Amino acid sequence: MHESKRCPVMAGLQARSPALRQGQGPLARLMREAGGLHCVFQPLADLREGGIYAHEALIRGPASTPLHTPDALLAQARAEGLLHDFELLCVAQALRQWRQRGAPGRVFVNISADALVWGVGLCGAEPLAAVLDTLGVPPHMLVLEITEHERVTDIAALREALQQVHACGARLALDDFGDGRSSLRLWSEVKPDFVKIDKYFSRDIGQHPEKLQMLQAIKGIADAFGTTLVAEGIETSDELRALRDLDIPYGQGYLLGRPATAPRSAIDAAALAVLQDRRVAVLPHHSQHMRPGILRKLLMVQAPTVTPDTSNDRVAELFQGNAELHAVAVLEGTRPVALINRQQFMNHYATLYFREVHGRKPCHAFADDAPRLVEIDCDVEQLVGILTSQDQRYLNDGFIVTDNGRYLGLGTGEQLVRGVTEARIEAARHANPLTFLPGNIPISLHMQRLLDNRAEFVACYADLNHFKPFNDHYGYWRGDQMIRLVAQLALTHCDARTDFVGHVGGDDFMLLFQSGDWLQRCRRIVDGFAREAIALFDEPARQAGGIWAEDRHGVQRFFGCTTLAIGAVRVAPGTMQQADAVANLAALAKRDAKQSHTGIAWRDAPAPAQAAPALSYTGAHR
Repeated sequence: MHESKRCPVMAGLQARSPALRQGQGPLARLMREAGGLHCVFQPLADLREGGIYAHEALIRGPASTPLHTPDALLAQARAEGLLHDFELLCVAQALRQWRQRGAPGRVFVNISADALVWGVGLCGAEPLAAVLDTLGVPPHMLVLEITEHERVTDIAALREALQQVHACGARLALDDFGDGRSSLRLWSEVKPDFVKIDKYFSRDIGQHPEKLQMLQAIKGIADAFGTTLVAEGIETSDELRALRDLDIPYGQGYLLGRPATAPRSAIDAAALAVLQDRRVAVLPHHSQHMRPGILRKLLMVQAPTVTPDTSNDRVAELFQGNAELHAVAVLEGTRPVALINRQQFMNHYATLYFREVHGRKPCHAFADDAPRLVEIDCDVEQLVGILTSQDQRYLNDGFIVTDNGRYLGLGTGEQLVRGVTEARIEAARHANPLTFLPGNIPISLHMQRLLDNRAEFVACYADLNHFKPFNDHYGYWRGDQMIRLVAQLALTHCDARTDFVGHVGGDDFMLLFQSGDWLQRCRRIVDGFAREAIALFDEPARQAGGIWAEDRHGVQRFFGCTTLAIGAVRVAPGTMQQADAVANLAALAKRDAKQSHTGIAWRDAPAPAQAAPALSYTGAHR
């Protein structure tokens, strides 16, 4: 039986499309045959609950033929001039098969924006809801997934078609957002209920901090528009865990379930195990780059300016009337061309007969015509280049601040040094410059995520014993080697998927374990340090078991070879609420560990109404 006798949509297409009715191409013949095209269904999972939320219908041609895959079918449809006919037939086929399967839940069906406009136009005066009713799927269970964003040729017509879609109760989704073709304007015009994030952002998200930042930005846009997000292309457990912990509500990908002829009742077991595992993902760390624009935070001197023709007497009046003015910029229009240093100019002005000879002459003869110009949006590395250059005139003369070449004000060398220093300190709070490990801010954020998600974890504070005498005795270079050794051992013996390694600063580290064998990992770190750090001492120190050095009071005494101490706090779900409270307990446990002959001690975080936690040492109790 021909498809047109069973499907009103197909009958309408054939009536309106000579290319479909008479075409002799392989796709036209396939479209006219009963059963020539069929759909498979891929699940969309609820990443919060672990259940099936919906399915996406995906078209397929006959197996083992050149027209089996969607890409081949679409290419052939373009070649035969049947693209819109083909897309509408795919929608009809998907809905008929969904009805035949009797599957619960929503079904997502792909259609391009132009095909949607064309299809709604084919309905004429007949309500869209009535057309969908003939296909047997309630409109409120249908999600039309807009594809091929770059081919929206008539935004006004699309807007009218979307009104009819919304009016009949169907929902809308944007596909592959972020693939380079998607548009925020289209998001705003379509007002989709769902946006499917392109698989590029899901792939290896745990290794790409910039993808994490982009996803967080997309989440902010979705919140503003009231849109629900679906992450596509989830293929690994690490990707799924990270997306779940980013609170992306729904996901799709081979890990959750591959396309199949029949809808699924549950996601794959491996994916369900990840969603039921309450351990929190270690999200990729993005160091705080020293971004452009720090000069905007500095106080510029809003100094009066002069022109090249301004007299020297007038410049002297400006300096005499402004005791704090260190320099004056010389402008041609809005563009600075020179700088007059106060001290140098006034030294000249005070010389015998200067006023009589030069007082009324233009000031440009006593100006520096190659001043230091700094754009207000220059980055910190450019500023560091100024600080370290051989030309240090800015220390006395200051510098001119410009915006796109236009004069804004004056800055001083002191302000420049302070701005760069503060920017670097802020960057170090995000990533330690010695080990490149996450600094204080990422440590606190991850710890708070663990607490907010009621995860069970162990917070460990690692610190070196007798590090200062070692650093004083051998110098900072070898001291840095020892600190990097701690970082290397911590990264080696922690599970990067579940355990977080941060560098507080100096010789202090914070390890946040979700691994159940955290104690064995700590022992391996401590023992590994004891074996490898001894090589950083010279032979006499190794033979003696330590070095002679000054203590904090300046008294020479003997210090044993440097060892590593780790104090731990075991945090059960719901026992603590704030990251700083956990850090304080870990610091107390670190102090206890320094007194332990094994180098490891731990405490249990107290329940809110309990007394101080019990203390334990590895190998002994005191």
